[in-house]
Amino acid sequence: MTEARPSNFSDHQLGIYAAGMFAQQTPPITTNLARLEDQAAEKLSPEALGYIVASAGSGSTARANRAAFDRWAITPRMLRSSAARDHACTVLGTDMPAPLMIAPVGIQTLAHPDGELATVRAAAELGVPYIHSTQASHSFEQIAEAGGDAPRWYQLYWPTDESVLLSFLQRAKDSGFSTLVLTLDTTMLGWRPADLDRGYLPFLANLGIENYLTDPAFQAGLAQSVEDNPVAAAMHWAQMFPNPGLSWKNLAFLREHWSGPIVLKGICTVGDAREAAAHGVDGIVVSNHGGRQIDGARASLDALPSIVDAVGDQLTVLFDSGVRTGADMAKALALGADAVLLGRPFLYGLALGGQEGVSHVLRCLLAEFDLVTSLSGHTGAGELGRDSIMES
Repeated sequence: MTEARPSNFSDHQLGIYAAGMFAQQTPPITTNLARLEDQAAEKLSPEALGYIVASAGSGSTARANRAAFDRWAITPRMLRSSAARDHACTVLGTDMPAPLMIAPVGIQTLAHPDGELATVRAAAELGVPYIHSTQASHSFEQIAEAGGDAPRWYQLYWPTDESVLLSFLQRAKDSGFSTLVLTLDTTMLGWRPADLDRGYLPFLANLGIENYLTDPAFQAGLAQSVEDNPVAAAMHWAQMFPNPGLSWKNLAFLREHWSGPIVLKGICTVGDAREAAAHGVDGIVVSNHGGRQIDGARASLDALPSIVDAVGDQLTVLFDSGVRTGADMAKALALGADAVLLGRPFLYGLALGGQEGVSHVLRCLLAEFDLVTSLSGHTGAGELGRDSIMES
């Protein structure tokens, strides 16, 4: 009897070839993940394009994120892989088929009417953990229903109203979110000319604040219902979103009210990484918010190796900002990240095909990642290390 061929992420490309050759069906969305933005730009509205694609100031930080990946080259080694590869891992108690997660991204209805519901369903199909943004177009409870038993984390923007903060944490717990991700780099919105030139801030139209609008503590601060006075509801949100006074000392309060793992997102320096470890959190995300907050900042990938060297034995170190392809994912993992968060590319898939578009992007990314790692001499993501790459 012939032994069955093992299943791998890269098998996805065989299905694409078979559909093309035998059924004359080609993918409606490009498989060149680096070109997704160009294809999505043809479909997104000008407002959505400005909000999703553009970055802070001149865009130099976003460009730096991409340039940083080009400074590293994969170093292939031959005859070391296997017919069966295993990329599975466990990150802060969350099992995943590969070290990949959906980054927290707000207002996903700008890309597609189904928004986060389509994204969490696509992620659940593959077992890829989904991180829910505080600035989402759908509530905790809606995401929990759509995602079922699939793994999910919650990303917090710390509101200035303590009652709303506590309500968010309780709702997240009750809805099955296992890990809390506190974003540090967006206590205020960065300078974003693409939105400013249009005078466009979707939150003031009650877009991307569904977690607030459905929250009893938030509603208690309104003189009228959201339906009766939507403008007042938006302005109530605007009074509690900016929180530039947030400091390291606030983390103790968070630990008192959240029993699961806590991750800090937006760490870009060794000093802050050590502060995070000293304050007893469980993990960090090395991230500059995809270049959306500070113009002229250092590329996240450039910051990653030294941060891993400093705290990698104490903290789980995750990474985002600039990841577009399976090769990018491999480079970040080789530099020490425990897992990678995917942002804009899945949004482009969402814009181009809803749930199926997100699924397409995830399957293509994982297939390319599987091929890159196997062809360079690895049997799984866990084998990637500094000797897997070199500065080019």
